[in-house]
Amino acid sequence: MGTPEFPDLGKHCYVDDCKQIDFLPFTCDRCRQVFCLEHRSYIKHSCPKADRQDVTVVICPLCAKGVRLIPDQDPNITWETHVNTDCDPSNYEKVTKKKKCPVPGCKEILTFSNTIKCRDCLVDHCLKHRFGPDHKCPGPKKSEAGFPFMGLLSRSRKEESKPNRVPTSSSSKWATSFLNAASTVRASAESSMTKLSTEISQKWQIAKDGMGQSSSSSGGIGQEECPQCGAKFSSVTTLVDHVEKVHERSGNRPGVKKVTIDVCPKCSRGFRDPVSLVEHVEKDHGGTSRA
Repeated sequence: MGTPEFPDLGKHCYVDDCKQIDFLPFTCDRCRQVFCLEHRSYIKHSCPKADRQDVTVVICPLCAKGVRLIPDQDPNITWETHVNTDCDPSNYEKVTKKKKCPVPGCKEILTFSNTIKCRDCLVDHCLKHRFGPDHKCPGPKKSEAGFPFMGLLSRSRKEESKPNRVPTSSSSKWATSFLNAASTVRASAESSMTKLSTEISQKWQIAKDGMGQSSSSSGGIGQEECPQCGAKFSSVTTLVDHVEKVHERSGNRPGVKKVTIDVCPKCSRGFRDPVSLVEHVEKDHGGTSRA
């Protein structure tokens, strides 16, 4: 077998009736023997281990489940093991029963190609009854409006309104604790809002007072001050009236000095010293005292 250069080249077929030398032999992946091109298949060389990796599944007639047969094991033993451990006859109807259209009187079996799910009620129907009016669709489910715990709170309040009923379940206790926590949070929120509004009003009043003081200080440049009592007046006329009414009446009293105020004819500003009035007229009004 082979050549002088390649002595191991080629092998004989394992079949006794063949024994043909083949330079490109085939090795069986089950029995690991060498065969020629003609006997390479399992059937041709009657491979004894041909079914070693085969998967055989038998459908149980009681539960409609698949039972896998184990190689090198009696099928009767596999079947008895399944019946005693895994078989559930109640599953037969679930598997074998075919889904039908839920519309009364419709016997259409729903399959992959003829099943339509309604967008409103989310129920599968056949093509004939896919529209809402055809299957009397009740419409989309109404979601609970408002806070999600409102339903729980209302139920808890109803339970508390009953005098003879004592809540013993954990859900009622949880609802009571939740109500207490909610009332505490609400009270703290209200107190915080009241405190905040008070602080805002105080700050606003302080800002208004500051604006009033700034405006009074800015307007105080043109105010007139009484030389005797220090009172301030917005105009010279008011100051003169004040002096005549208050200080001239008390001028007859001993120790009280009468003060004469000279008024500028241009700006109506008062001066106690005539020299100051002249200097004011020359400096601010160009040296003329005519009105």
